[in-house]
Amino acid sequence: MSIRFIIPAILLLLLALVPFGAPGLQVLLTLALAKGIAVMGITVLLRSGQVSFGHALYFAIAAYGGAFTLMLMPGADLIVVFLLGLIAAVLSGVIVGLFVARYRFIFFAMLNLAFSMIFWSILEKFYHYTGGADGMRLPRPTVFWMELERGAYELFMFYLALALALGLGWFSMRWLESPTGQLFRTIKTNETRLQYLGMSPQRVMLTGYVLSALLCGVGGIIMGLVQNVVTPEYAFWVRSGEMVFIAVLGGAGSVPGALVGAAIYEIVRTYASAFAGDIWQLVLGTFLLIIILFAPGGIAGIYNSVMDRIAGKKEEGE
Repeated sequence: MSIRFIIPAILLLLLALVPFGAPGLQVLLTLALAKGIAVMGITVLLRSGQVSFGHALYFAIAAYGGAFTLMLMPGADLIVVFLLGLIAAVLSGVIVGLFVARYRFIFFAMLNLAFSMIFWSILEKFYHYTGGADGMRLPRPTVFWMELERGAYELFMFYLALALALGLGWFSMRWLESPTGQLFRTIKTNETRLQYLGMSPQRVMLTGYVLSALLCGVGGIIMGLVQNVVTPEYAFWVRSGEMVFIAVLGGAGSVPGALVGAAIYEIVRTYASAFAGDIWQLVLGTFLLIIILFAPGGIAGIYNSVMDRIAGKKEEGE
């Protein structure tokens, strides 16, 4: 097996053993995996040359969908909460996508931002239903109709987030390499060609847009269930900007890079805020600036470059 695949396999094994070797990092990495899944949605859009500054909309809709489910159905099972939250995210993705899929570049980015901020305003103003700025608490759902203690529940959520990250990451990469995914990527290079082939660029764009909404929704509902609270901040533009930040950090267009970037972002943000006080944003900003200037391919680009050099040296040695 190539070293290119051995290193990720070792890292995955170490990640799976975190609850036993470094339990203090378990919740932190669960949140990182949740963000990584959401960032995969941004990564899918980047493959078409589009960037959204409003995809926190679906992050929040899924999380609040789960919160309302638990409020209306106390003791609802995790499966029910997940499904209803994701259905809300996908349906909203279809509705908004029908409108924004006609636009490109700055118009696409700003329209998504506008929809996200409208939803944020609704969450803030309808206090009696959403809790306003205080948000809504999510009581712990049952897991396969069993009530778990906090430790067992957090352990389950960690492995659930890890399984979903791997499964959805694999699916996203397969989708991008599928005929539909190839058409989606053509929007970046030559959208006119799709029209000559008798295909609707808007319909192709909508397919990828709904997938990105689904991925953001999965990340949002995991985040809410782990933190046991959802707030309007989930839909705020800062959250969307954070996702774009992580996508660039991990490697724009790289699905594995989204997960790695999210893990690095969460770890750096957490420890920088703990030891560097109010300048953790400066630390992150400096890190991103270095990546953009010296490694525009992000962390994924650095890794691939190193692996290519090792492979080249090995071939020369032979």
